[in-house]
Amino acid sequence: MTKALRIGSLVLGCAYRHPALLAKEIATLDVMSEGRVELGLGTGFSRVEYERAGLAFDPPRARLERLEEVLHVLKGLFADEPLRFTGKHYSVTDLDGFPKPVQRPHPPILIGGAGARLLSIAAQEADIIGFQTVETKHGVLSREPTARLADNVMQKIEQVRQTAGTRFSEIELSTVASVIVTDRREEAAERFARDQGWSAIPTEKVLEMPSVFIGTAGQVIVDMQMRRERFGFSYYVIFDQAMDEVAPIVSRLAGT
Repeated sequence: MTKALRIGSLVLGCAYRHPALLAKEIATLDVMSEGRVELGLGTGFSRVEYERAGLAFDPPRARLERLEEVLHVLKGLFADEPLRFTGKHYSVTDLDGFPKPVQRPHPPILIGGAGARLLSIAAQEADIIGFQTVETKHGVLSREPTARLADNVMQKIEQVRQTAGTRFSEIELSTVASVIVTDRREEAAERFARDQGWSAIPTEKVLEMPSVFIGTAGQVIVDMQMRRERFGFSYYVIFDQAMDEVAPIVSRLAGT
């Protein structure tokens, strides 16, 4: 039985559960795992998911307001004293969260997204920020490459840095990584771009994307280390189909 692996959610749409219920669920998991839970939250971007669940797909501003209130309620219920809160979307009256999480003051909170307002909230409230690698405007997922370009990612990181101020050094930066282990780097990058539908992005721009790692295992390790230095990313999320290929890279990085 493992004593080291952590449990995370990437990410929970905050409108799908009342925060009082979510606080109890997360605190219970934290107790059962002896303090190994991370809570990933987002506004919920998929219009079709909302509609199929019978939920109103509110405009971005309303969904961001709800996220702010959810964070307030969660942190309040994780705290030692009963919570009294009245907001636009939620109201809690003298509720004492139970159980209390093992991790204090609360399990690490990851907020994932890409918009300026969401990143501003994350910069003030999150322990981990997940920089989105896809576009989700109008409630539909798109793989438009702009969000992945190195210069655009750096701009978003700088926004977070300015908003977070002195707490920036305490925030872990994360992104979903696309990893392809190969000794034919340029050819694989061209194929990756084609598969994504990116017809106008030069290969060198693809290889510079902070979330894209293509090359031998050694090259991937070097790129990850360099991008940690340049961008600050230290928390990469890997798709399940890439786990076997990436496992040796993780082992080598863990030994460095």
